[in-house]
Amino acid sequence: MLRWVSIVFRPFQSVRLRVGLHPDPSRPPVRTWRWERFASAMAMASFDTQPASTRFASDPASQGELFRLMREICRDTDADHYMIVELARERGRQYPKIITSNWVFDAIEALGCEAIEKILDSALATDAGRSPLPLDVAMMNLICARQSASLREHGHGELYCLKLQTGKRRVYALLTSGTPGKMNVAAVWRAQMVCSYAISRHLAATANAATADRLSDRERECLRWASEGKTTDEVAVILGVSSNTVNSYVANAIQKIGASNRAMAIATAIRNGII
Repeated sequence: MLRWVSIVFRPFQSVRLRVGLHPDPSRPPVRTWRWERFASAMAMASFDTQPASTRFASDPASQGELFRLMREICRDTDADHYMIVELARERGRQYPKIITSNWVFDAIEALGCEAIEKILDSALATDAGRSPLPLDVAMMNLICARQSASLREHGHGELYCLKLQTGKRRVYALLTSGTPGKMNVAAVWRAQMVCSYAISRHLAATANAATADRLSDRERECLRWASEGKTTDEVAVILGVSSNTVNSYVANAIQKIGASNRAMAIATAIRNGII
């Protein structure tokens, strides 16, 4: 005969249902069921009702999480398409470098790199903190009639060009809609701040991963032991190599990280999570 049922709820951990045949709940239950992820799923379900502009459910550092965040931003702003693009510079030449986008290739090809660069580099791009300026694709004088018609054909009738605060790098968010006046201006303003945060994290993580990948295991080990105060001779004994070899590893790590000395390399490696 069933006498009692108790439910133990642990946020983000588990839900445990205990069913017992004893009148005293302190006695061991007869049967126990556990749903490890049930509580987490419930919490995330309620969390997902908040707009992307007011939450960060996942670390936006990875490409997949960045993709999901941009889809949520489109949903919140009523945008149909997005593009995150950087005005990169290489060998004295400036060119647009797409970080993530859901534009079809035909639309990007029809617009062309030169036109994208003109839009990003123009006064039409909204600075952070200013009210976003909607741009009617049909009325833009930066692109020709053929490019304008092709954009409208692929569902880009209205465009917001947002400058993102990402340090020294020039990164922009393009949000477009097939119908002019459809997008929520207040949500677009919030999305600009969210994108600035997310892209800054993404670019930092990408740079850190690239730096970490360039360091060999031995170079990382030498830096880690040096960060703990070990001398070159002590690190050599620990790793079973000569002092000259340790110095060589450290010198290579300093060069790869782009530091000017050992202390700066250690500080940079710790700050970026390399060691």
